Amino acid sequence: MQRIHIIGGGLAGFTAAITAAESGALVTVHEAHHTLGGRARTAEGPYRTNDGPHALYRRGPHWTWLAQRGLLGPTATVPLLQAGNIRFRLGGTLRRTPPLALLRLTRRRAEHAPVDADFRTWATAQVGEEGARTAAHFAAVALYHHDPGSLSAAFVQERLRRAAALSPEARYPVGGWAQVIDRMAARAWNLSVRIETATRIDPSALDGLARSAPVVVATSLDAARGLLRDPTLTWDSGRTALIDLGLRTRRGDAFAVSDLDAPGWTERFSAQDRTLAPAGRQLVQGQIPVAPGESKATGIARAEDLLDLGFPGWRDRVEWRREALATGRTGAVDRPGTTWRDRPAIDRGNGIYLAGDQVAAPGLLSEVSFNSGMEAAVLALGAGEQSLPTGRPLDLKRS
Repeated sequence: MQRIHIIGGGLAGFTAAITAAESGALVTVHEAHHTLGGRARTAEGPYRTNDGPHALYRRGPHWTWLAQRGLLGPTATVPLLQAGNIRFRLGGTLRRTPPLALLRLTRRRAEHAPVDADFRTWATAQVGEEGARTAAHFAAVALYHHDPGSLSAAFVQERLRRAAALSPEARYPVGGWAQVIDRMAARAWNLSVRIETATRIDPSALDGLARSAPVVVATSLDAARGLLRDPTLTWDSGRTALIDLGLRTRRGDAFAVSDLDAPGWTERFSAQDRTLAPAGRQLVQGQIPVAPGESKATGIARAEDLLDLGFPGWRDRVEWRREALATGRTGAVDRPGTTWRDRPAIDRGNGIYLAGDQVAAPGLLSEVSFNSGMEAAVLALGAGEQSLPTGRPLDLKRS
């Protein structure tokens, strides 16, 4: 039986572990922390905040894969009563409906947007300068980038369409993403995967593992760069100020506020999943992309401006608060002229494979981790004739 080592116990790591174990491999997962999940961890305590991904997109490949294995669990969607409670800031004031130009642009198919042009230029030709600007800012909810208009038009348009789909794609794992990770870990355990926590692998230890068996490195790209001693492992990502608030409930609060004057979003996540906050309380989270050189405080101040508009009196209702700055931890973004195929390759040679949300695999946010984790596992198993070229998603009918 073939042995495979996987470094990292997050979404990509457990996708790779389950895929390999289902094919009969002896798999060991090495996780540096005491708890599993990577950026898919959910904080303990009365307010259950996710450290990374929030939503599963139901048209994505990992939705099908998880459901087939009974790993999806209960999910929530935006309640019908809340769907009409989304607000848009434009010109410094709140409005109930987005601009018509933004709606028109969301109907353009992603394949009609060019890879080699920036979104701002292409969208301006479609709906005018103001429509292009508001669409770029709205798309930031799925980009975490301070200037979405500067990115590849094809890359942004795909995310804009999926984020604005009239039949919402987003589904929220009830209880937070840790529930999904727990089910994946249990599945791996039942497949005889060995899971070692608090096991930090350094470059010399990686060399030793790679001499005995294939290794899948399922960490952040920054961590992989140091672990593999490979300075070429870089790719653009976002830089985002994050704010989490536990508030006493008040009737009349917005469900979400999308900033169309600048990239930014706040949302009352406990509206769709009441398990995230105690009774009579609500969990509000905001993400404000900030430019290189801008401080976390600048982003938090912008988030507070959105909260003032959508959640009147929120400052007097705060019972818990957390702030953070996410740098290079929000998934890959593609500049004009580049696509996911140009990102760091999964196959690094010498029996080492790379998985995560910034490598050569398609998808939206966590879907990249899933696709790369599965492909890395198949390549590690040596089943080249059963997989597509490195970086392409597997055929789920055969997986």
